[in-house]
Amino acid sequence: MTKKHSARRYARAAFDLALKQQKLDEWQAGLDTVERLAEDKEITAYMESPDIRFEDKASLLAKQLGQVEPLVLNLVCLLLERGGFAILPEVASEYRRLLDEQNNVERAVATTAVPLDAEDEKRLAKQLEDITGKQVMLEHQLDPELIGGVVVRVAGKLMDGSTRGRLQALKRELS
Repeated sequence: MTKKHSARRYARAAFDLALKQQKLDEWQAGLDTVERLAEDKEITAYMESPDIRFEDKASLLAKQLGQVEPLVLNLVCLLLERGGFAILPEVASEYRRLLDEQNNVERAVATTAVPLDAEDEKRLAKQLEDITGKQVMLEHQLDPELIGGVVVRVAGKLMDGSTRGRLQALKRELS
């Protein structure tokens, strides 16, 4: 079974449990904390070391994770016991996707050559909401090579309204 499939399965189980308990946001906060922890290379190496006892790893996790939802800690310990600590970021990402789906939210990434002010971000988010029919959570990135305009990734689609993209299209037409 692939890691991605396993991560989806664990995320789905966690999501179903959180939904049943009406603790979706608490689980999300806990999984965000776990994701940050799992991205630390030293901690991941420690957790995946076969030379360290499970009890020592679980003790370190309990200290590091502090006040997370207790069942989130149980999930992390289960994955640790089964050698799946490395898939925690994928589990957190899949859980976030399921939560977004539940809340009718679509995440979008807008890349521009210059920073957007708050009003421009609101206007862009509103346009994307009209297109997708969902509430849009907009992440902004800078890429000076775009020259101008905006490139947006939303709902699995790429919308290129950049000056660079237009110049490349013009070049193809002229060739």
